[in-house]
Amino acid sequence: MNLKERAFQLAKPNVLNAYIACGDVAAAIETADGNVYTGISIDTACSLGHCAEHGAVSEMLKHGEYRIKAVVAVDSSGNAVPPCGRCRELMSQLSPDNRQAIVEVRNGIFKTLEELMPFDWKTEPGKQ
Repeated sequence: MNLKERAFQLAKPNVLNAYIACGDVAAAIETADGNVYTGISIDTACSLGHCAEHGAVSEMLKHGEYRIKAVVAVDSSGNAVPPCGRCRELMSQLSPDNRQAIVEVRNGIFKTLEELMPFDWKTEPGKQ
């Protein structure tokens, strides 16, 4: 099963109450060691939730890994959605190697994390 299929299995919107919904987006991360970690989005009325990629990163870190080979997030229809700026930044800060991680940004369209982060503030001048 590929990453997108793994994520899609978890993309099941669930409204818990008037303040919290979860699962509208699910993500799967494959690490450099070949392990896969997943997460779902948590949406709250006052922005206390987090993106699916953050959930997957938490699982990955819990298992002592931080280098990402590939990542995809999908909506509840199974369509790939690009990571938001906050998620891009988190993944890039974990390891400089993660800039080469492959990200499915739209169905069948793949970019490196580096391509999604032009003029990254952490990169030395002249080394973009």
